[in-house]
Amino acid sequence: MNFARTVAVAAILAGTASVHAAAEPAASIGDVKIERDEWGIAHITGKTDADAVYGMIYAQAEDDFPRIERNYLVSLGRLAEADGEKAVWQDLRQRLWIDPEVLKADYSKSPAWLRKLMDAWASGLNAYLADHPEVKPKALTRFEPWMALSFSEGSIGGDIERVPLSQLEAFYGRRQVAMTDAERGLLLREPQGSNGIAIAPSRTTGGHALLLINPHTSFFFRSEQQVTSAEGLNAYGAATWGQFFIYQGFNQNAGWMHTSSGVDNVDEFAETVDGRPGELPAYKVGDVVKPFRQQTVTLAVRQADDTMAKRSFTTWASEHGPIVREEDGKWIAFALMHKPVEALQQSFLRTKARDLKTFLKVADLKANSSNNTLFADTKGAIAYLHPQFVPIRDNSFDWRKPVDGSNPLARWNGLHAVSSLPNAITPAHGWAFNVNNAPWTAAGPDSPKAADFPRYMDEAGQNARDAHARAVLGDRKDFTLERLMAAAYDPALPAFNRLLPPLMTAHAATPDAKRDGPIKLLEGWDHKWALTSTATSLAVGYAEALWARVASQTDGDEESLWERMNNRITDAQRLAALDDAVNRLVGDFGSWQVPWGQINRYQRNDGAIKQTFDDAKPSTPIPFASGNWGSLASFGATRYPGTKRMYGTSGNSFVAVVEFGPKVRARAISIGGESNDPKSPHFADQVERYARGDLRSVWFYPEDLKGHIVSAKVLKRMR
Repeated sequence: MNFARTVAVAAILAGTASVHAAAEPAASIGDVKIERDEWGIAHITGKTDADAVYGMIYAQAEDDFPRIERNYLVSLGRLAEADGEKAVWQDLRQRLWIDPEVLKADYSKSPAWLRKLMDAWASGLNAYLADHPEVKPKALTRFEPWMALSFSEGSIGGDIERVPLSQLEAFYGRRQVAMTDAERGLLLREPQGSNGIAIAPSRTTGGHALLLINPHTSFFFRSEQQVTSAEGLNAYGAATWGQFFIYQGFNQNAGWMHTSSGVDNVDEFAETVDGRPGELPAYKVGDVVKPFRQQTVTLAVRQADDTMAKRSFTTWASEHGPIVREEDGKWIAFALMHKPVEALQQSFLRTKARDLKTFLKVADLKANSSNNTLFADTKGAIAYLHPQFVPIRDNSFDWRKPVDGSNPLARWNGLHAVSSLPNAITPAHGWAFNVNNAPWTAAGPDSPKAADFPRYMDEAGQNARDAHARAVLGDRKDFTLERLMAAAYDPALPAFNRLLPPLMTAHAATPDAKRDGPIKLLEGWDHKWALTSTATSLAVGYAEALWARVASQTDGDEESLWERMNNRITDAQRLAALDDAVNRLVGDFGSWQVPWGQINRYQRNDGAIKQTFDDAKPSTPIPFASGNWGSLASFGATRYPGTKRMYGTSGNSFVAVVEFGPKVRARAISIGGESNDPKSPHFADQVERYARGDLRSVWFYPEDLKGHIVSAKVLKRMR
């Protein structure tokens, strides 16, 4: 185990240096430099990859240790140690897959190079806590290297989150628990996903490939960093708090952008329980009766008086996966990817890819289960890549629903080869994209064809952002870095191209003078968001009211949101939805003509992970709208108890555009800023530029960074 202390801090602008008065272990094993630019972005440099990882995680902890700790409390199944009883079922769900003893064994069997990185990661976090005794962790007072394997893939929502906690509680708590509206899909929420666009040199004026990196996550979900070593690491981009790899970003040769996929990569198996008196529960596969695997999971749960209590559960699993609920007398087993060592290797190694060939070699680890990838490199290659973890299954089954676990044909039969997936590699058409839609439009006429692949390759279908992306890409051949940035902020809301004409028809068929003004406003609207647009406010309110009328329709769930809102609405419901939108605006603001910027706001009052919003406190108007309505620049906002305004919590969280010429050029923005400390100058220093879509220059090369270093420090890694 490696330990370290910060031994020197140089305030570059002041030209001073200071030394920590900390006891040092015996031997130094490496130095790490952390330089911060005028935006607080940390540029980390080390001799080895392990040095760089050490500095990377130390810098993250400086900016937002609470999020690092929370991410690992969640991933380790230890959140109840901080949050108490309300987190018990979330912890139990996690522990159905995460066993600390197994992860410790996985760590021991990991490649030596990966163990070095995990060692450095743990040492960096422990050194930060030692150097900052004022920081009081909620539960994780010491990090062990194996813990990194519990959180090895940087997506916003892991596959495990598809397991409904209410039904897990019902099964293991042995009581009836109703599913929540969120679990039943009855709440309108911002799509969790991203935009990615790769443009080949043939469609650019400069003859260089371009890449849009635009994750749509909860705000403040990732840290923006650059991590460099003498071993070939030089990655810039967004790292999920607590992880030691750039999840979405670029290096000096290539860039990668992940978008949440609609691939079917998790499945449920309905197990026929053979309950013989006096024997443990068993299940059938064909004519064979097999015992369920039994395990005891013990959780620590913080009590109101800050003491810890123990809660133990007997859990069950079949060969298909852990049992997560019961349905119609069957026990439902849940299958998902669980390859922590391979996933961590793939997540780190792809950040060092030199070109498409080396990126694809890393992809052969097949440990990316839920993310499409958009890729571009300095050689001019671009690609859309489907997730690489795709189980081979009998396509005659409907894998969207629980399949009969007793049927021997209903099983996973290994994984698809990467070459057999619906990829679009170096498409002649010259662009590739994904906006959480099906891959069948990913590269225009060069897109993979749905008929050539099993149905389980996609469950997402198309969405309004798909139509928008294809419109801004079109047949253009004049893209530059700046024009790609402009395309990413194109204000069109194409969902209303479909949602509004039937409303106009309904009003014409049943005219009512009270609706004439709102109808006229919407008829004259260009279907684009803008801060001053009153039509945007009315249209969004109308769309939300439409959604409320179709949310409870659970049949035909293969339809996307915007398809359902067209196909399952009557004219009377359309008119009533417009009335609802008008009445709400009048009730909240005194008029149905309210500028969008007065309603749609960004507010961050403190460093809390979950904000409490308040109309009486300062906030910033944001012009972007929800991705549900086709906004590429997504801003997922809603009302909260006591608010009339809508406050955003997810959507465009990090945005970057990159040009892969002989010298990589990039611009980027992170909402709010780099620090979670309200007293920091980097708590809210990017908000105004974010609202304008005005990305700042990225200082990628040392010669560019040199004139923008505001502070620097050297960390000495000690044995």
